[in-house]
Amino acid sequence: MSGPSQGSGSALARWLAAVARHRVAAVLAFLLVLPLLMPYHALAVNVLIFGLYAVGFNLLFGYTGLLSFGHAAFLGVGCYGAGIAIVSLALPWWAAIGLGVLAATVAGALIGLLAIRTRGIYFSMVTLALGQIVYYAFYKAERWTGGENGLRGVRVETIDLAGWQLNFVDPLSKYYVILAFVAAALWFVSRVLASPFGAVVETVRENEQRAAACGYDVARTKLLAFTLSAGLCGLAGALRALHLSIVPIDSLHYLQSGQAVMMCLLGGMGTFFGPFVGALVFLVLEDVVTHLTAYWMAVVGGIFMVFVLFFPRGIWGSILAWLDRAASRNDTREPNRKDTA
Repeated sequence: MSGPSQGSGSALARWLAAVARHRVAAVLAFLLVLPLLMPYHALAVNVLIFGLYAVGFNLLFGYTGLLSFGHAAFLGVGCYGAGIAIVSLALPWWAAIGLGVLAATVAGALIGLLAIRTRGIYFSMVTLALGQIVYYAFYKAERWTGGENGLRGVRVETIDLAGWQLNFVDPLSKYYVILAFVAAALWFVSRVLASPFGAVVETVRENEQRAAACGYDVARTKLLAFTLSAGLCGLAGALRALHLSIVPIDSLHYLQSGQAVMMCLLGGMGTFFGPFVGALVFLVLEDVVTHLTAYWMAVVGGIFMVFVLFFPRGIWGSILAWLDRAASRNDTREPNRKDTA
């Protein structure tokens, strides 16, 4: 006869396994109610967009093991791709999103071809340099991008879905429209990670030399992971352009790349839900601290350092590790309990 802690341990293990099997549904269940937990809906929209941005970055950093300091380039290219499609080409909103994703994917393939030739800190520095080149290229193309003032006039007031008009100006309606794209992106990432390619990606992260010795094309794997990551960040950028109705030039700035790194580390790199946890914590902290002091970056940076030093797995990664230990500890007691029953 089993004791109560044994039953709770087994139930916890089953719950963790169920969440792992249905990770997309679990994340979406949280995101569906997120607007109810936020102080205002526009903040929830930002969490959704930057969470997707962090998911794209996490595919490269957390799962492939490549630290990029230039991913703002893909967020910005996605922003400008969608913005230019609406302002200059007069394309519908859905085509603008597609063009933004395509532009970011192509940019990712081109930058990736150059960056994957290097390793370690050199890879990070090359991505930072190439990202800054993209920044200044868009900064100087004032005719298309608006230069320092950004691209204005990216107005999408209504979304027409099979004759059903949605008010895209309303933050709550906007949130659930964007959530549909985020859900599709999460399903895609989950399928990639569950595929043989996903296993190769994690093999490259753990031991690049062994992966090459096993016959895997490491360079091609890195390039494909880099390109997919750029496309996901481009989708986040395109959605951000529609959300803001303007494309600010700082969408391409290296500080945006730093935010992706911070969100992944805060939430837990290499975890499926971690990027959204990191985006939520970072943006809520930013929103609260900016009302208290003009030196909010110093405060948020200090909190970030505390998490890095004492919670190296990140918030969600630490929670998962604690739950796994709790389930394992209770499971190891099960044979002894049966023997004494």
